[in-house]
Amino acid sequence: MRKWLVPGIIVFFIVILYFWAKGINNTAVEMDQASQEAWGNVQTSYQRRNDLIGNLVNTVKGAADFEKSTLEAVVKARSEATKTTIDPSNITPEQLAEFNKAQSGVSSALSRLLVTVEQYPDLKANQNFLKLQDELASTENQILTARTRFNESVKGYNSHIKKFPNSVFAGMFGFKEKAFFNAVEGAEKPVEVKF
Repeated sequence: MRKWLVPGIIVFFIVILYFWAKGINNTAVEMDQASQEAWGNVQTSYQRRNDLIGNLVNTVKGAADFEKSTLEAVVKARSEATKTTIDPSNITPEQLAEFNKAQSGVSSALSRLLVTVEQYPDLKANQNFLKLQDELASTENQILTARTRFNESVKGYNSHIKKFPNSVFAGMFGFKEKAFFNAVEGAEKPVEVKF
């Protein structure tokens, strides 16, 4: 009986270690998938905004004397923003900064467009334009919510893989820290609106 005691204890600890490592890995996989899903929701929100911008620009084009340069800036910013793509399984701070910069260009161009619209009473009264403007405001709120949820999922994932001893197993299994979605540079300054 004693000759089986030592191998039995060794097997017992190997089984315990296996299930422990398996739990760490499986939790990290679930959290990684959740952060990838959250990133997909961020991209979906931005895609909705890009789709609305096309409709908004076409509605504004109907105002014959509208400033062409403002429309061109919005279309160009939208085009630049759609070119920037990120692999959700390996988001780096640099990729996220580039994506954020492209999206802030869209936000800035849209702000200029909406401020310029104030000079056109017929356009401001247009029901299609008003509906699009409301949908755009709603979409901006969806973007904020999606970005917040993405950061929450990244926080949970990063915390899980950085805690000891999870960090040892996470490194062995190839899990890497993900970047948070941060505000663009200068976002802390108030926006100056001129009419």
